[in-house]
Amino acid sequence: MGPTASGKSALALEAARQLNGEIVSVDSMQLYRGLEIGTAQPTAAEQAEIPHHLVGCFDFHHKIDVFQFRKLADRAIAEIRARGRRPILAGGTGMYLRALLYGIDDLPADPELRKRLDAEFDHDAGEPALLEKMAKLDPAAFDRWHACRRRLIRALEVRLLTGKSILELQQNPMDRLRYPVIAWKLETPTEILRKRISDRAAAMLDSGWIEEARRAIAAGLLESPTAHQALGYKLIAEHLAGNLTREQLHERISTATWQLARRQRTWFRHQHPEAQPLTMPPAAPLVFHS
Repeated sequence: MGPTASGKSALALEAARQLNGEIVSVDSMQLYRGLEIGTAQPTAAEQAEIPHHLVGCFDFHHKIDVFQFRKLADRAIAEIRARGRRPILAGGTGMYLRALLYGIDDLPADPELRKRLDAEFDHDAGEPALLEKMAKLDPAAFDRWHACRRRLIRALEVRLLTGKSILELQQNPMDRLRYPVIAWKLETPTEILRKRISDRAAAMLDSGWIEEARRAIAAGLLESPTAHQALGYKLIAEHLAGNLTREQLHERISTATWQLARRQRTWFRHQHPEAQPLTMPPAAPLVFHS
């Protein structure tokens, strides 16, 4: 796991070679066909060498959410294991990876109630009252999540909606791994990562991304239910409309990708305690042990 352009795909390939593995993509946009360049999907040669799963599976008019992704990924992992091979998970969509490894909170929710609870409690001034309330209302949830304000607010929301503790209702408490894993979060020095992002954006534009985007946009990509979120395609639409030069397009894509990478860094830093930090690029070739 790690931010975009940090080297996840190459590392996953090497791990799969050494461990007799198959790769499961954890990337919400690599699921879609027709976006191969813009979502940095593995090449045909890479997929011929190592089986990849959840890459280019769906037309981009098809809506895939985190719940469907987890079912698909669980199935792929089970099939890989049944063949006696090692599942290698690789990707940067933090919410999807978290759902796969820790489970999904699919309990009742009320947006209006949550908005009120956030306004009352999701700040430093409101936290003492939240702690006091949950210590009385749901001691078990308080004991588990007293150090995590957002989790505690969610537990309060569920308690108010159902009259029961979230811990009674969850099949998985979302802080226990569903799979035994060895995990790495890739950490790349800022200047190196920014250069990798810029260089990769230039290479993607040079290799036909604009034409790929032209076809996808004409086919309705920007009106699609989820794939419209794929980074860069709206900016290419502006370029095609004559609103951005090629140089400006490259700069805007690089900036947007860096902003995404920063969000990903923050997510993986806080959401995946099971992951060991791995500095990229590594000082020496990595050896994976089974």
